[in-house]
Amino acid sequence: MRNSPACPARCRDADLADMAVCAGILSSWIDATPWMPRVHSTGEVERYYRETVFAERSVVVAEREVEIAGFLTFSDDHLVTALYVDERHRGTGVGAALLGVAKKRSGTELRLWTFEHNTRAQRFYVREGFVPAGRTAGENEEGLPDILYLWRAELPRGREAFHA
Repeated sequence: MRNSPACPARCRDADLADMAVCAGILSSWIDATPWMPRVHSTGEVERYYRETVFAERSVVVAEREVEIAGFLTFSDDHLVTALYVDERHRGTGVGAALLGVAKKRSGTELRLWTFEHNTRAQRFYVREGFVPAGRTAGENEEGLPDILYLWRAELPRGREAFHA
């Protein structure tokens, strides 16, 4: 069964050969999401991923059944800039596996934005330990309201957080 979690995702660092598949997963999500405007053509998305995302950020892909099932990108300042799962693999643990890699690599905290209309993503992020930390009325290129989510690693017992 394709959407069975019995076939776990295997995460690895992406390479440039994965770029077109990652850009395609994002473009497919945009095309399948009624409230999401298409701001850039598929070709522009691919060029942006090739020239900017893969050059400046960490990109991790999750593979299931010998295909890329999803991807996550994040910056050195612990900002997850993209997390998309191919619709055939949603609900199988791919997103959680990708976030697990980002959490482990960050060690302390992660931030990410999701659109206010994306209630499925919001429920997922809350399940993964994120909390809402801010909102905008649409200060993004899509012009859509969005929500900032924050995840912080729990401190080992006996240590307290220092907040200046």
